[in-house]
Amino acid sequence: MTILREKMIDIMTVKSLSPATQQSYLYAMTCLAAYYHLSPDKLDQDDLQRYLIYLVKEKKLAANSCRLQLQGIRFFYRNVLKRPAIDLAVFAPKLPLRIPELLTQSEVLRIVNAPENLKHRTELKLCYSCGLRISELVNLRVNGIDGERCRIKVEQGKGAKDRFVPLSEEMLDQLRVYWRMFKPTDKLFCGYTPDRSVSRSSVSKLFMRTKLQVGIKKQGGIHSLRHAFATHQLEGGLPLHLLQRWLGHNNIHTTMRYIHWVPNYQNGQRHFVNLLSREIDHELS
Repeated sequence: MTILREKMIDIMTVKSLSPATQQSYLYAMTCLAAYYHLSPDKLDQDDLQRYLIYLVKEKKLAANSCRLQLQGIRFFYRNVLKRPAIDLAVFAPKLPLRIPELLTQSEVLRIVNAPENLKHRTELKLCYSCGLRISELVNLRVNGIDGERCRIKVEQGKGAKDRFVPLSEEMLDQLRVYWRMFKPTDKLFCGYTPDRSVSRSSVSKLFMRTKLQVGIKKQGGIHSLRHAFATHQLEGGLPLHLLQRWLGHNNIHTTMRYIHWVPNYQNGQRHFVNLLSREIDHELS
C-alpha cells in the first residue's frame, strides 16, 4: 500500500465515510493513476480535466459514473494533497433530470404483501413504510424500536447521522409478530448467523424477485420504495420539513425534488400517513 493510499484511507475513516464510498473513491484514484501511469500527486488540473474528457468521449461512461469518479478525485486532492482549488477547474457532465418510474401505493402494497416468508414481508414493509435506504434497513437493531413512542432509530445513516422515523401501529404490530417468531437479540434482520446482518444484495434480490412475481414491470430497484414513501407522504399532505427530517437529508433542496414528482402537492398540516393502509390509492399524475 502506498503512503498516499494509506493516508487517504485514514482520512476517509476519520470522516466516517461508508465502506461503499471508500471503495468507490479508491477505485477512482486507482483508475486515474493507471491511465497516466503516474502517482496522482504528479498531476495538475489540466491532466484531471483531460481524464474526465477521456471517460466521457472514449470510455462512454454515463454522467452519473463520471461524477462518481470526480467525487473521489476531488476528495483526494482536497483532503490528502490539500489542493482546494481543484474544485474550480475540473468539470463533469450534467446529470440528466429524469423522473423515475414511480410506484403507486397499490403497486407497492402488492409487492410488500406478496412474500409468504414473514421475515421477507417485514423487511419490505419496513423499508417502504419508513422510507429507508437499503444500507439503513440491514443495519437496524432491535433496541432501536421504540414501541411506546411508535418510532424506530436509524443509526449512522448516510453522512454518519442518527435519526428517528415514525412507525405506524400496523408496522409496529408486524414487528412484534416478527420478533415473537424469530427472537432477534441485536441485529433486527440477521443473515446466516445471528451476529451478522442480512446482506444488501439479499434484500435487493428479494425486492426484484417479488416485483416480477406480482407482474410489475416498472424499472427500478429497492430504492423505489424510498421514492414511493416520499411521494406518497407528500400526496397525503406531509410538510416538506418533516419529510426532510425523516429521509435524513442535510439539504432541503434534496428533498424538494420530490415536489416536482408530485405536481398536485399541497403543503398540509398532516404529520404522518400509514402507508400500509389503502388510504392513498390513486395514480401519480
